Amino acid sequence: MTKPFRFDLARVLNGPGGSVCHPEVNGRKLSGSYLECEDLPNFPNFKSGILTLTTHRILWVSNSSSQGASSAIPLASISHIFTSKKSLKSIFASPRIRFQLSVSPDGRVAKSGSGSRSVVVTVVVRGKGADLDLFLTKFWDNWRGRAWETGNADVTSGSDSVSGSTSGLYTKEGTVRMVGVSGILRKEQEMWETTDKSLQDAFQDLNALMSKAKEMVMLAEKMRQKLLSSSTSQSSAAEDGELGSKQDMQDWLLSVGIVSPVTKESAGALYHQQLSRQLADFVRLPLERAGGMMNLIDIYCLFNRARGTELISPEDLLQACFLWEKFDVPVMLRKFDSGVMVIQNKTHSDEEIFARIKSLATKPDALRTGISASDAAITLGIAPGMAKEHLLTAESRGILCRDISPDGFRFYINLFPEIDPNNVYLVKDYGVYDTWSRVASASG
Repeated sequence: MTKPFRFDLARVLNGPGGSVCHPEVNGRKLSGSYLECEDLPNFPNFKSGILTLTTHRILWVSNSSSQGASSAIPLASISHIFTSKKSLKSIFASPRIRFQLSVSPDGRVAKSGSGSRSVVVTVVVRGKGADLDLFLTKFWDNWRGRAWETGNADVTSGSDSVSGSTSGLYTKEGTVRMVGVSGILRKEQEMWETTDKSLQDAFQDLNALMSKAKEMVMLAEKMRQKLLSSSTSQSSAAEDGELGSKQDMQDWLLSVGIVSPVTKESAGALYHQQLSRQLADFVRLPLERAGGMMNLIDIYCLFNRARGTELISPEDLLQACFLWEKFDVPVMLRKFDSGVMVIQNKTHSDEEIFARIKSLATKPDALRTGISASDAAITLGIAPGMAKEHLLTAESRGILCRDISPDGFRFYINLFPEIDPNNVYLVKDYGVYDTWSRVASASG
């Protein structure tokens, strides 16, 4: 026959909530608390009461004035506290705290925790505004602190426990002092809780940032379209003066990225067509900044940077460029004789480039020593690799002549069109040939 379950009764001296005795320290309270135990069929009816946690006991006091019942569970009789698990069921159910209690053979609570059997007691919290996580943390701290084993602990209630000596059970900060193995376990638990809180705060900041990221990218896209549509107007110049230089604005827009990059999942069979149009719209600002022509490799890096995590392969980029021939876009793919591929505006003029190269090559120093790809890159404001392709193209057009030496390629202005084949020694009083002969005579 199962004996009835009995709690140790505690007299309530100061009304609902119970009172504590020295050196017991009052702690957290939970209103609307129910105590349940499925392991004992004759478990008393503890419903709708106030649960108070102290350093030595758990006090339960009924809310009903007619019953006036109160009971206490010594923390020393608790053998284990179960960790709360988050699940879909727990979202819709009342919060619960479960702990394991040692019971003596006659059904009483074993104060020393050395009972012959163990039962699981569940605290169901149905009150509003209860901070269950904070209560559970304090429950763990008090149970691990084992204040009932400290006979000479200098702990008092009220303000004396905070402002008094630090040799008692509690520190000045109000936390349980760490002692022995329990102190090591508690310190490890605190480290895990601190790490978990830091991660939660970090993810909250990240979620807030992600919620605003789309709005910022859309704003950047609007500014980019405005910069493209009014790049030559006076109003745009005034706005650039307020926001900073135009180049800084373009750098900022490229760093923000593309609002909604085209992907194979979103475009399906039209992936390369939509990618081609998006690429044509994207390269307008970089081309304007680079003087109307850019290497395909540089475009590939910039485009993938703007797409973020939705990267594309070099083959997809090349196929998207080939499709420009079918679309009415202001850019085109060009391949030099050396095999280097570039993207340029359709309004880009090679004649203008050749005129600047010819002007550079006819300077007195260039007539004597020639020019290199680095010299042309500085004049044209482009990369040396692109400048070399322009020099080789100018050579194929008969504008320059090339000299190959251990120091690399040197390019000179082509003088052969001004030499009379019938009298190669005749030097006219005008033209580049005459200028070259004067420079050569002066340097010799």
